[in-house]
Amino acid sequence: MNNEAAYTQGLLRKALDPSTQPAAIRAFLKEELELVRSLLRPRSRVLDFGCGMGRHLIGLDSHLGRSVGFDYESSYIKEARQARAGAGCVFFVADATAVPLVVPFDAAICLTNTWGTMSDKLGVIHEMRRLSPAVGTRFVTVYSPASVAARREWYAKMGHRVLAATDHELVAEGGFSSEHFTERRLRDLLGPCKLHPIGDVAYLAQF
Repeated sequence: MNNEAAYTQGLLRKALDPSTQPAAIRAFLKEELELVRSLLRPRSRVLDFGCGMGRHLIGLDSHLGRSVGFDYESSYIKEARQARAGAGCVFFVADATAVPLVVPFDAAICLTNTWGTMSDKLGVIHEMRRLSPAVGTRFVTVYSPASVAARREWYAKMGHRVLAATDHELVAEGGFSSEHFTERRLRDLLGPCKLHPIGDVAYLAQF
């Protein structure tokens, strides 16, 4: 099993169940949304890379202009469409390294370490830059090395006990892997960027 298969089998639904989340993770999820809201200009049109079930765009709907989210997992997109109710956002299925859009957005986001589970990270960053070309309008949130203990507990509660840990990755049962990033590694991958700490376990990189 790889990450794509794990998500297809419902990993995201387990992750968003509060009963699986250690306190540090619950705090991170709350602070992440608040920080993103504070950094996005009101009425911005936002493109959400790897949107899952749409919780970020739906949660930010009153603050945003007409925004779009996509994910490769069609069942998540189906749930996002059902959950949006009166929200002014649109969801569709797509590959984050080959987004079938041309018109640029005011901002692009890839949140909750989604980028840290993607295989072609630089391909995703290329698409974020293409579709949100202004410097400082792209936002990626990733885990820091300090998140390892909380994530070990979290993944175990989701049925993916961690089998191995390296300086930049946790590998769990079922083949699921999730990366974490030092400030230096983030800057090596993204180039110049502003890093906003989120609690003790994560960063938001603005580039």
